[in-house]
Amino acid sequence: MNILITGGCGFIGSNAVRYFAEQGHEIHVLDNLSRNGAQVNRTWIREQFDVAVTEGDVRDRELLEDIVREKTVDVVLHLAGQVAVTTSVDAPRQDFDVNARGTLNVLEAVRKHSPDTIVLNASTNKVYGKLRGRQVEEEERRYAFAGDITGIDEGQPLNFHSPYGCSKGAADQYVEDYCAIYGVPTVNFRQSCIYGPRQFGMEAQGWMAWFVIAHLTNQPITIYGNGKQVRDALYVDDLIEGYHRAIQNIDDVAGESFNVGGGPENSVSLLEFMDILEEVSGTSVSYDYGEWRPGDQKVYVSDTTKITQATGWAPNTSVNEGIEKLYDWVDRHTELVAKFEGVV
Repeated sequence: MNILITGGCGFIGSNAVRYFAEQGHEIHVLDNLSRNGAQVNRTWIREQFDVAVTEGDVRDRELLEDIVREKTVDVVLHLAGQVAVTTSVDAPRQDFDVNARGTLNVLEAVRKHSPDTIVLNASTNKVYGKLRGRQVEEEERRYAFAGDITGIDEGQPLNFHSPYGCSKGAADQYVEDYCAIYGVPTVNFRQSCIYGPRQFGMEAQGWMAWFVIAHLTNQPITIYGNGKQVRDALYVDDLIEGYHRAIQNIDDVAGESFNVGGGPENSVSLLEFMDILEEVSGTSVSYDYGEWRPGDQKVYVSDTTKITQATGWAPNTSVNEGIEKLYDWVDRHTELVAKFEGVV
């Protein structure tokens, strides 16, 4: 296959390049190199896989159309985006232009020049916002859903909250509609907390990687809120396997949206993560507390039943195993990540 990966020099993108290149597919990367560590990932991609990287932006409609038309693209893995709620609050117009308009540009390029091209979109659990109708209980070291619910399925009403939630939610709905109206084979991945190697995490986004990096480079760690917030963590290799399963089963999943995360068995609170980090590192972890951030969900855990039934996909990496892998990668690349994270 010819696969175009937008945001291919980012965390998920660079891991997707590795996964699909190792399987012998032809990869094209589009990235504006604005993310922390993107330049490092570009160099790594070029050296390891001989993959060309086009420096450009999904806001450039003509560039996208040229690439889709000229490269005979079979799959677009759309990962480019503005990824932080806090940034969206500070710069909502930029957030909209990148996430909503950028996704529309991708869809239009495919519709006009290659309507059979598969489009996989990295959406977010933030499209569910405050999780209407879901009650939350506070436990000793975590929040939990009240009652019998263990995870959020795709029947949960959409409830965009924060500019980020609005821009990603608009993109999410455009992706669904381009299959319904134009027949473009699209799939939304409403992703939970993704983590793993090559993640140059920052305070505003990529919290698991950020906590590991900050701990190993002796930077201050701040937990915003009380630390009992819960996410279901999904190791990046498992996510990309989900992308592959969707491609393989596109006739069955086109037009669908899937909640994709580690599920209840891989849920972890910030405080529990600190416990695991202390165990993995063998040293105590110091941190302070700050005010709650806007749009922060107290608990979000994915119910992945739908994608499992549709494709057979399920997470393979436990949260403890994944955190240990992440820690080992950062530990082996401490000088590299410190070069970038030390100035954040």
